[in-house]
Amino acid sequence: MVEGANSAAQTMPQEQQNRGRHAVRPKKDKGGLARSSLLMAVGTVVSRATGLIRQVLQAAALGTGLLASTYNTANTVPTSLYTLLIGGALNAVLVPQLVRARATQPDGGRAYEQRLVTLVVCVLGVGTALAVWAAPQIVGLYMRDTPDSHEAFELTVTFARFLLPQIFFYGLFSIYGQVLNAREKFGAMMWTPVLNNVVLVGMFAAYLGLMTVPDRVEDITADQVLLLGIGTTAGIAVQALALIPFARAAGFRFRPRFDWRGTGLGKSVHAAKWTLLFVLANQVALTVVTNYANAADQELPQAGAGYSAYTYAQTIWMLPQSIVTVSLVTALLPRMSRAVAEGRIPDLRADLSRALRISGVVIVPAAFLFLALGPQISSLLFAHGAADADSARPLGYMLQAFGLGLIPFSAQYLLLRGFYASEDTRTPFLMAAWIAGVNIALATACHVLLPARWAVVGMAGAYTLSYVAGLALTTHLLRRRLGDRIDDGDLRRTYVKLFCAAGPAAGLGWAAARACAGLGSGTWPTAVALATGALATAVGYLLLARLMKVNELRRLPGMR
Repeated sequence: MVEGANSAAQTMPQEQQNRGRHAVRPKKDKGGLARSSLLMAVGTVVSRATGLIRQVLQAAALGTGLLASTYNTANTVPTSLYTLLIGGALNAVLVPQLVRARATQPDGGRAYEQRLVTLVVCVLGVGTALAVWAAPQIVGLYMRDTPDSHEAFELTVTFARFLLPQIFFYGLFSIYGQVLNAREKFGAMMWTPVLNNVVLVGMFAAYLGLMTVPDRVEDITADQVLLLGIGTTAGIAVQALALIPFARAAGFRFRPRFDWRGTGLGKSVHAAKWTLLFVLANQVALTVVTNYANAADQELPQAGAGYSAYTYAQTIWMLPQSIVTVSLVTALLPRMSRAVAEGRIPDLRADLSRALRISGVVIVPAAFLFLALGPQISSLLFAHGAADADSARPLGYMLQAFGLGLIPFSAQYLLLRGFYASEDTRTPFLMAAWIAGVNIALATACHVLLPARWAVVGMAGAYTLSYVAGLALTTHLLRRRLGDRIDDGDLRRTYVKLFCAAGPAAGLGWAAARACAGLGSGTWPTAVALATGALATAVGYLLLARLMKVNELRRLPGMR
C-alpha cells in the first residue's frame, strides 16, 4: 500500500493537488494567505481528530478481525477505483488547465469549467454503474473466494454494492473542491470531510447503541448491513454535496456542456501519463497487500491479525506525516518551483534540507514513540466493544513494525518534491514502481513464509523496508539531478542528533510504561501506562535535543 490505503488524496502526489492552487495565481496579500493557510491547517487537524474518533468507534462496532475486513475491504474499493477512473487525471491534468483557463480565456474560463464538470460527472456516472455491476469480480481482486470463507466474500460483495456509489461522490467532491481552489477558496474543501466523519460517528454510535454487536461474519443481520452500507455512502454524499452551496457563493453555476472536442484534453492526458502510471503503481501494491492481509483474516477470523488491523495501524502511523510533512510541502512547493524556474538550484537544495530538518524534529520522535508504545496505543484505542485486548495486540505489533518507517516515508515524500519542482513526473513514477515492487516482493515472502498470525506484522515491516530502499534510490537520483549533495552536512548532523535524542528517550518511555504494568489491564491502567510512557519519551527527547543543540526545535511553529 503505497502512500496510504484508504485515501485517494494520499494516493495522488500532493503537489499535483497543490499545482492547481498555485499556477497562474494573482498576487494575494500576506494576511489573507496566512488566514487561508491557518484555516486549512485547522481544518486538517479537526478532520484527522474526528476521523480518529470514527475509527475507534468503527473498531468497537466491528472489531479487528474478518468481519471488520469485509467492510473495510469494500470501503477501500471505491477509493481505489475513483483514483484509477478519473482521480489521477483530474488532479494531474484537468485542474491545472482549469486554472490557466480562468487566467487566459475571455470568459474567465466559465465555459471550460462547465465542460470539465460535465465530463467528470458523465465519466463518474458510467464508471460507478459499471463498478456496481461488476462488484463480485472487483472484490475478487482484493479477497479470495474460498469454500471456507465464501460467506465473508459474499458479505464483502454486498457491502461493495452499497459502497461503490461513493465513486461518484468522491469525484463530485474533488471537482467542486478544485473549482473552489481555482477561485482561491480553500476552507470548504478542508472542512467538509469533518461532516463525513460526523455522519459516520453517528452511524457507528447508533450501531453500537441500538443493535446487538456481532463478532462473526455469520452473525451480522441484514438490518446491520443496511445501516452500515447506506450510512457510509451517505457520509461521502454529504461531504460532496456540502460543497455545492460554497461553489454557488463563489460564482459557479453548473450548466451541462457536451462540446468537449477541440479542448486539448487528450494531449494533456498524454503529457501526464507518468503521473497516471504513478497512481497505477500505488494501486497495484495496494491490491496485492490487501489480498494477502485478507487471507490472514480468512485463516484466523477472530485474531485481529489481518487487513483491518493493518489499515488501523497504518492510519495511526501516518498522522504525524499528514499534519506536519504535508503542511510543509504545501508551503514549500511554490517556492521550490520558482527557484528551479529561475535557476537557483542552491536555494532549492536549501529548502529541501530545511524541510527535512524541521519535519524530522517531529517525525523522528514520533517514529520511535510508535516503536516503543505501539501495543499500549492499540490497546487503548481499539480494545473495546467487539474487539478485546487479545485481538488488538497484533495491531500494536504492526504499529511497531511500521514505526521507524515513518522516517524514510516522510523523507521520501519531501525529496520527490525536488523532482516535481522541476516538472519531472517520470522519475517519481519510477520511484513509486521501485517501492511498490520491493513492497510486493517482501509482502509475498511474508505471506508465504510466515504463519498467518505474524504474516501481516511482517508486511508492515516490509512496507518500512520498501521505503528505506526507495529513499536510498531517490537520494542518489536527486543528487545527480541537483549536481551536488543537498547540503554540506547540516542535514546528516541534525538527524544523528535526532536519533541520539529520540532513541534513548523512547527506551525511557518503554521502561516507564512497563513499570505501570502492575496496575493491571483495562482501559484506565492502559491509559496511565501510555500517558506515563509518552510523557517520559517527550521529556527525555526534549532534554536530550536541547543538550545536543538541535536548533530546529525553535523553528517548529513556522518556517522563517
